[in-house]
Amino acid sequence: MGNGRLKDKVALIVGAGQQPGESIGNGRAVAERYAQEGAALLLVDIQPDWLNDTLQAVLALGGRASAWQADITDEAQCQAMAQTCVQRYGRIDILHNNVGASKGDRATSDLSVQTWDRIMGMNLRGMFLSCKHVLPHMVRQQSGCIINISSTSSLAARPTVTYKTSKAGVNALTQHIAMEHAAHGIRANAILPGLIDTPMAINRRAQERGVPASVVRQERNALVPMGFMGSAWDVAHAALFLASDEARYITGVLLPAAGVPAGLSPPPMSPALRALRSHASCSVGVPAGRSSVCSLGSPFSSSASSAFASSW
Repeated sequence: MGNGRLKDKVALIVGAGQQPGESIGNGRAVAERYAQEGAALLLVDIQPDWLNDTLQAVLALGGRASAWQADITDEAQCQAMAQTCVQRYGRIDILHNNVGASKGDRATSDLSVQTWDRIMGMNLRGMFLSCKHVLPHMVRQQSGCIINISSTSSLAARPTVTYKTSKAGVNALTQHIAMEHAAHGIRANAILPGLIDTPMAINRRAQERGVPASVVRQERNALVPMGFMGSAWDVAHAALFLASDEARYITGVLLPAAGVPAGLSPPPMSPALRALRSHASCSVGVPAGRSSVCSLGSPFSSSASSAFASSW
């Protein structure tokens, strides 16, 4: 595993834990791909069981990795995380920020300040803090690569406000860092996943709605013009390219991994999806008295980007 595209590189992967579910998550997928291509890894997550799952998977592949539990919304823990990576491996070549959340998000007038702060704290503050404390090490090296996981929600119409806004902030942060640190040999890019089959996307929605995961999968597959959701491997392959020297002249890019060109509305809701929705409830977290974003009478129902335009 030492002779791949990331040979002799050190990657710090934030949000590396594997959530319980039938499919692989983005954090574990990118950890496995980086390890397979020769990188040494510091795996970071707030959930120790999820973190250990990814660590054991990487070690089983013959990879070189260790774990560090941290809450990235806490600045002191982010500083310690970066210092630990340098102490253990001597440098930080790749910072991969994979943390994100959307649970509890609402329309603007229905959203509590506490929910806004929680989602923004994890999705945007956490990425800012990890970048802030890794960048000085990369500046000293005069090299480095930052990959932030954003979402196509940052560009699409959404019925809820915080997730979209936080991911739009990630895009702006990434492009700012790309310009700010280009002279130091540091690149920064963002990947914008669309509808991806991960435990966070599928199992959480199935539990909230009280429907089988297969129903959620069928609905989301029907929304994608290519006819199927992506997997965490699709996001990991994109990240691998951006992390490698093959992308040495690419910085400030917002790269969709979405099965549809970014900024273009998917086609109207397909007959297959209409049939599926006649058999399953789509009202997830909709306040009393308001119509579901999934209902056919909703202003969001005319395009696929409305109902599930993110990879949460």
